[in-house]
Amino acid sequence: MGRIPEETIEQVLAATDIVDLVGSYLPLKRMGSNFKANCPFHNEKTPSFVVNPSRQSYHCFGCGEGGSAIGFVMAYENLPFTDAVKKLASRTGILIQEDVYDPEADKRRRKRSRLLELHNGAARFMHEQLMKAPEAQHARDYLKSRGYGKNMAERWLVGWMPDRPNVFLDWARAHKFSGRELCDSGIALPKDAGGIYVRFRNRLMFPIHNDYGDIIAFSGRQLVDDPNTGKYINSPETPLFKKSKVFFALDKARRSMTKDKFALLCEGQIDVIACHEAGITSAIATLGTACTPEHARLLKRYTSDVVLCFDADGAGFKAADKAFAIMSGEGMNLRMVAMPPGEDPDSLMKKEGTEGFRKLVDESRDYFEVKLNHEMQTRDLTSVRERAALANDLATLVAHVGDKMTKDALINQIATQLGIGTEELRGGVVKAEKQKRRTQFYDTRQSARDKQQEETSPRTIPTEVNGSVSYLCHLALTSQEAQDWLGEQLESLIDPLNSLSGGSILRHILSRCPDPAKPASIQIFIDSLSSEDQLALRSSLTQEPPVNPVRAAEETTAMLVSTHFQNKEASIRARLRDPDLGSEEMIALMNQAKDLQDILKNLQQRFIR
Repeated sequence: MGRIPEETIEQVLAATDIVDLVGSYLPLKRMGSNFKANCPFHNEKTPSFVVNPSRQSYHCFGCGEGGSAIGFVMAYENLPFTDAVKKLASRTGILIQEDVYDPEADKRRRKRSRLLELHNGAARFMHEQLMKAPEAQHARDYLKSRGYGKNMAERWLVGWMPDRPNVFLDWARAHKFSGRELCDSGIALPKDAGGIYVRFRNRLMFPIHNDYGDIIAFSGRQLVDDPNTGKYINSPETPLFKKSKVFFALDKARRSMTKDKFALLCEGQIDVIACHEAGITSAIATLGTACTPEHARLLKRYTSDVVLCFDADGAGFKAADKAFAIMSGEGMNLRMVAMPPGEDPDSLMKKEGTEGFRKLVDESRDYFEVKLNHEMQTRDLTSVRERAALANDLATLVAHVGDKMTKDALINQIATQLGIGTEELRGGVVKAEKQKRRTQFYDTRQSARDKQQEETSPRTIPTEVNGSVSYLCHLALTSQEAQDWLGEQLESLIDPLNSLSGGSILRHILSRCPDPAKPASIQIFIDSLSSEDQLALRSSLTQEPPVNPVRAAEETTAMLVSTHFQNKEASIRARLRDPDLGSEEMIALMNQAKDLQDILKNLQQRFIR
């Protein structure tokens, strides 16, 4: 990998406020001198992800993930170190110059950069086609028929893919994009007989962004009825785009979610755009797939409350049921908008205005209340068989609810409204829970197999570090006085540190002497260590520094050295008990034991005060 000078990295870190950085991705809450959030790297209900502004670091006490601002960008955006530094540098206006050139690393970085460049360039090309090409008049007419004009198209960078593929391919060639890059992006695919085929033709094109704003895929809306293709076609999965982990418009909605304290989950892109254009800016949609656990965990970074806005028909409630099952299982709260039959947000706002739809959103009710009302109106509940079938369906949904009190309340509500026994329904829920656990067991086992096959390297295990050594590392990195004092004791510490796990880490700290007053300097030093040592050291930094760091260093060092020499003396005494020991070796060992006793008696004088 191309090496960025350490001075530049320190400059980038010094110019980056990690609270502002992480806060641009996650909703942070102040907790004393730190900030907390639900961890974005694993699923949790109680926040254990802590951002420390004084150390300019983050750490999750749940999964162990932690690091500097650079480490956060690397983990959150799945970027290599150099790209993460460059992203922060552009954010802070610092110029990056690399010292060396690594062709393999540069090739990997350029491939990702080229795919992003291709998506951004293609989006601008298709947007210009929509705005200016005579052949795109029907696409412009379609937008006008939906009540949208130039301003909306510009805000969302809506485009049109020409019906003639050569128009796009000529643009790609002119901009030096290869056929392989077009296929890797998903915009095109190879033909069996050679050449490439453009996936999207004569479609209204909506760019798909990841949650931090990069264009990573496209969704094409059919303009001419064709029973052989879908109304919407999305890009296939690529190195940039995993549809189970992406929401349409999340990059635009995430800040509103934290402010409004809910996400409005719609069924399609046009509905989402209609909501945003009307000022309801917490609206998002999945992309041609039902909600997944990955969707739920991604959304939970910003809010735990979701308002479903699906069609009020059988298909809409079927999709809502899936969303409820997945999101309830992740500890999220769901409400639902009672949409009039045959209406979606876009059509409803055109008929009744924005305020009418906003009123429906404000009046959204708990999902089960809406679900029960719908089922009671559409099913013949005078039939015992039909009532039992509905009870079983609802029991399956209730089984996904994690909170016991909520589950009990739902069981009582359903039993009362359906006129069935509470215990009978509870038995159905228990049965559904068992089936759910069996399914999860097999799914988890299969996921574990898949993950094992995908992983090319084992999980990083932190270096084992002796508790006293870990505390001395903490003191050396948080107090200049403690670091100086420990440096003066280094000669006396070498032997004990050689015998204790993690001793090499402390020696490395005392030889490099990173400045505790500069969080950027500390983070750069930690980033220079092996992954195993980094994990161990970051764990030690989660402790609060003592009031008197030098005194703490003195006491810990005395205990560490004392323990070391006590262990040596014990080892010698064990050898002296050997009946086959020769007289010369016995005398030598007895002298060593006496020397160790003298050292232990005068231990306090061995350390400079």
